[in-house]
Amino acid sequence: MNQEKNNYPFAHLPSPQENLRGKIKRIIDFSVALFGLVLTLPLLGLIALLIWVVMGKPVLFRHQRPGFREKIFTLYKFRTMEEKYDEQGRLLPDEQRLTRLGKILRSLSLDELPQLWNVLKGDLSLVGPRPLLVEYLDRYQPWQRKRHLVKPGITGWAQVNGRNAITWEEKFRYDVYYVEHWSLWFDLKILLITIWKVLKREGITQPGRATMEEFKGDN
Repeated sequence: MNQEKNNYPFAHLPSPQENLRGKIKRIIDFSVALFGLVLTLPLLGLIALLIWVVMGKPVLFRHQRPGFREKIFTLYKFRTMEEKYDEQGRLLPDEQRLTRLGKILRSLSLDELPQLWNVLKGDLSLVGPRPLLVEYLDRYQPWQRKRHLVKPGITGWAQVNGRNAITWEEKFRYDVYYVEHWSLWFDLKILLITIWKVLKREGITQPGRATMEEFKGDN
């Protein structure tokens, strides 16, 4: 499903980042992403090699996600799960497919490093609401789609307030709050908290789950 800009319910509203501060944000995003990719190039190569040895190809996980104004783009991550099926040919739950290497990568957020390329391309920002699944778009309440008035990010206000350990309702509330209160200083605050959260490894998953449970919409 490819959402056109004209079908976006907030298409008539300007993004809070379509101004001089937004251009400064883009310059910061591009500069940090470029520096990060160059700095971590040896680490990226090592992780890719380990994934290839442990799980084989592909090394990268590619997935279609809705971005700014719900424009679809390809998100990149390091692969952390194997393709395993039950006797009926159904894909096993994520927690049964997550490898030991994958758990380590996720606990350190190293699986997110390829998204620096998405930032460089302009699909992502360093800070913004996390890009969710395309199939969730039809399940949103109108107010929840306001999260797409800004570019999605590698980290965001919801991530530093619980990440995958909070409810969907809380996640959307944090995302919309970010859109309505965005500033460069707010981004800096989120980045600093993110570094602390990664070091503490807080909120990586919900208890008993490898990933966030499926969003089925509000009743």
